[in-house]
Amino acid sequence: MPTVKDIVESTDSVQGKVFDIIVQFMIVLSLVTFSIETLPNLSPKLLIGLQVIESMCVIFFTCEYVLRFVIATPKSKYVFSFFGIIDLAAILPFYIGLGIDLRSIRVIRMIRLFRLFKLARYSAAVQRFKNALGLAKEELILFSSLTLILIYLASFGIYYFESDAQPETFGSVFHAMWWAIATMTTVGYGDAYPVTVGGKVFTAFMLFIGLGVISSATGIVASALTRARELEKQTPPTA
Repeated sequence: MPTVKDIVESTDSVQGKVFDIIVQFMIVLSLVTFSIETLPNLSPKLLIGLQVIESMCVIFFTCEYVLRFVIATPKSKYVFSFFGIIDLAAILPFYIGLGIDLRSIRVIRMIRLFRLFKLARYSAAVQRFKNALGLAKEELILFSSLTLILIYLASFGIYYFESDAQPETFGSVFHAMWWAIATMTTVGYGDAYPVTVGGKVFTAFMLFIGLGVISSATGIVASALTRARELEKQTPPTA
């Protein structure tokens, strides 16, 4: 017979799988309810029904949070973990809003969207991606550092070529960073673009580098995901 800790933290048992499915259902239900609340001209009866469903979801998530806190060892590890913070954020707006005019703190309701992240706990694919990021951590740090350096160099370069011709758009290296980011990521919104010959040549050069940067990042993550899947297959299933 599985223990409460096994049911809550593992899906090896039937009870654990059922618990996971119930939590996922409640998350989706709360998000659907939240989305319906944004519709205009809702009837008072429907609003009351939505509030009842939201209250039920919050009670369920509160019980889940308390349960995970009780079985956690050590408890501080869960409270300050990523999912511990997400679990708290999923119920926090309800309790903060009690007895308070929500018009002044409407932004707090956005925290309810953190319930989306609660779904990540129950996704094997997300866990695999997390493992892949761990495997490629050093490569990603190096890649991120090089990317920041390239963005700065691109900002300085376009500033050198375009600052005199377009002082409002490229008035400083910091102004030019928006163009550098949009160009290096190959997005190119078109709100900032070169007009000088030197600026156009430099932009073409940076576009080619940007394509290489994007493909390199994709290759790093793809390789790490392949390794994570291979390690997952090599790991013997838990009895």
